[in-house]
Amino acid sequence: MRDGQAATIRLQDYQVPAFLVDDVALDVDLRDSGTRVSASLQLRRNPASKTASGDCVLNGVGLTLVSIVVDGETLPASRYEQGGETLVIRDLPQACRLDTVVTIEPQENTALEGLYVSKGMFCTQCEAEGFRRITFFPDRPDVLSRFVTTVRADKARYPVLLSNGNPVAQGEEGARHWVRWEDPFPKPCYLFALVAGDLACLEDSYRTGSGRDVSLRIYAEPRDLDKLDHAMASLKASMAWDEKTYGLEYDLDIYMIVAVSHFNMGAMENKGLNIFNTACVLAHPRTTTDAGFQRVEAVVAHEYFHNWSGNRVTCRDWFQLSLKEGFTVFRDQSFSADMNSAAVKRVEDVDMLRTVQFAEDRGPMAHPVRPAEYQKIDNFYTVTIYEKGAELVRMQYNLLGPEAFRRGSDLYFSRFDGQAVTTDDFVACMEEAGGVDLSQFRRWYSQAGTPQLTARDHWEDGLYTLTLSQQTPPTPGQPDKAPLLVPVALALLGPDGQRLPINEAGDTATVLALSGSEQQWQFALPQRPVPSLLRGFSAPVELDYPYTPEQLHFLLAHDDDGYCRWDAAQRLYHGAIRRLIKAPGLAEQEAAALAPVLGEVLARAADDPAEAALLLAVPGEVAVGDQLPQMDVEGVHRARSALASALGRAMAARWWEQVEACALPGPYRPEARDIGIRSLRHRALAFLAAAGDARVADFLVRLCDTADNMTDELGALRLLCHFRLPGAEAALAGFAARWHDEDLVMDQWFAAQASVPGADTVHRVEALLAHPAFDYRVPNRVRALLGTFAGANLTAFHAADGQGYRLYTRCLAQLDQVNPQVAARMGNACARLPRLPAEPAGQLSQALQGLLAGTVSANLREVLERILAARH
Repeated sequence: MRDGQAATIRLQDYQVPAFLVDDVALDVDLRDSGTRVSASLQLRRNPASKTASGDCVLNGVGLTLVSIVVDGETLPASRYEQGGETLVIRDLPQACRLDTVVTIEPQENTALEGLYVSKGMFCTQCEAEGFRRITFFPDRPDVLSRFVTTVRADKARYPVLLSNGNPVAQGEEGARHWVRWEDPFPKPCYLFALVAGDLACLEDSYRTGSGRDVSLRIYAEPRDLDKLDHAMASLKASMAWDEKTYGLEYDLDIYMIVAVSHFNMGAMENKGLNIFNTACVLAHPRTTTDAGFQRVEAVVAHEYFHNWSGNRVTCRDWFQLSLKEGFTVFRDQSFSADMNSAAVKRVEDVDMLRTVQFAEDRGPMAHPVRPAEYQKIDNFYTVTIYEKGAELVRMQYNLLGPEAFRRGSDLYFSRFDGQAVTTDDFVACMEEAGGVDLSQFRRWYSQAGTPQLTARDHWEDGLYTLTLSQQTPPTPGQPDKAPLLVPVALALLGPDGQRLPINEAGDTATVLALSGSEQQWQFALPQRPVPSLLRGFSAPVELDYPYTPEQLHFLLAHDDDGYCRWDAAQRLYHGAIRRLIKAPGLAEQEAAALAPVLGEVLARAADDPAEAALLLAVPGEVAVGDQLPQMDVEGVHRARSALASALGRAMAARWWEQVEACALPGPYRPEARDIGIRSLRHRALAFLAAAGDARVADFLVRLCDTADNMTDELGALRLLCHFRLPGAEAALAGFAARWHDEDLVMDQWFAAQASVPGADTVHRVEALLAHPAFDYRVPNRVRALLGTFAGANLTAFHAADGQGYRLYTRCLAQLDQVNPQVAARMGNACARLPRLPAEPAGQLSQALQGLLAGTVSANLREVLERILAARH
């Protein structure tokens, strides 16, 4: 559908499929034009269906039907009807074999759904509804089938032919060859995968705990073979971790990953054949930053963990998307915490949640972790489904404790192996294993919005009273909210910074279960404590407690909880920036107040440099702006810049000390401590650059030219560009000359320029759109340039004359013609419309209405109409 309103699909209307497909035999004959797909489906009536009709409804998009045969007899035209996106076959018996032949044109498929071509390689992306672009099928996750797939292609051009499962046969037919793959495990068609290309392979093996040897293969273009070692090490670590932590072994003889340049998502967990965006699998010190190395480790783990939490047990319908994604994100977060610094990992995850997901909850795109309805499911692959969904799993983990949670996960996997189930099924397993009642907790899945947690306290005559209350603001379609079960982890700190005993047993920490609108707790204490609230970020809520600056300094210096230390620092920064918005001339005074406590952070930095770098990070303009009642783009930019600049001047000597102390000798290592040291060094350089230190520009130019790793080189380039320092343009030219043939590095080159503050960046972005290396067909490049511009550069996107809006909507219109799924996701950058002042809100509304007046996809229309509706 290129234009118009998509039908609304509602959870309450769910019905089981009328027909099940037990076995599928696919024969895919890949051609330059007219790829031929032959499908043989073993159909049977679903005994659970209440539908009496013998009609079977199959989904299909962009397919040219060649033939339909039922049990060996060609079907007359009167027995089927093809229209829109369905093929209805009438009067089928209780069980039968359905054979269809279709032709498709993967080379013309720029939407990157179904079967398409990326850099001369055939590949697939079938989640959520891409399989219907390959052949006619009941394209829904509750139809699980065993697949046998034969892939045929020219042997010289496509020597590697891959699909799900284990290879069972192969052969040659003149200049062409074929390979047959058998997947013994029933799976929904969204987990189907196929790859054909001229690929290099890194091979290794893994022996499971039960003694089985699994062949591991990671495929990429030959030029990228040397960038696969980190992904392989991450894969083996993930397999070992899942066995140790969850008792889950891999189940096939072979596990494969393929790196693909054109990909709408980060990666896809297709059974036995994961397809990855190159950005999430390629890693090399010269071309990949520390953050890139960590991302590869996390995404490889995430997709491997899906083998059980998503593949062996899958979701019944797309409303249950968080069943697999929330649980698997929790699992990959836990893995990364074990591989690196747990405290730093938790803060990084919380920072992203508070900055991105909380903003989604405040805006027109707010929706529950389990939505009640949608028009295009592609638009619901969101941070709410993934990251907030993970927080719901984490809360259950904390409520049950590690042992009971493991019993619950064991029960979940054993009870539902090979089935498509719901979030209610998951929670029920946790209830049964933990012996707890999670009835009220289930509201977290169905209720949108971020709860506002208010804490107030009082100490008198040796009795400390803590009062907690909760309230969730209205969200689209949900004006009234019921109280949630909110676990609030708590410790009370004495004057020496130590945790005080809070009960007769001598416990120094507890979890308070807030279940009503307001509750009160009392503790016998000899003096007034400083409360350490929401430790570990025990619930995804916004906390309102009237901390004084002195209390925040105290928590930052003494609290033993990493999240609470970071939160204290963030509150100090936010407070200073808000005051500077109102009184711009007080930057030196605010810096002088912060300098002593930041000096204490630096004094302890050697203990954990990564945590020190986090504590020293001044919140970004987006995070600050989202906490104001109304967006004040220029005010936030001026205030934040003034604070960073003043801190750079006030502590210049300390920052230069860190620059020198954090110079790492020897070869680059993507290890946790080294990553922390580099991060701390670049944090110091950022303060110096903000201050306009006379020496820093030359230092950054040298670092950009001589660095032996991409973290240092790109970090220097970004600072030169962001602060418009001398040498920035020459550095950009040199960087492009060095890396013009490395796509992922050039993505960073585009992003660095799109992030430069100021309205004139609109013209820079417009020029970059005409650059020979920019291509609307490559999602990574689009996200790097346009995503950075609209999502991370407030002063450019929200330029006073509206030119940023007009440019962006023109780009969305062009992108939508190429890839509606990516266009819709990019459209979410406009979701802050209701929080803008009247004049920019009017400009953005006019630009969006102009876009909608043209021909747009159903994907993009759903997003933009929701955004515009929220303004009124």
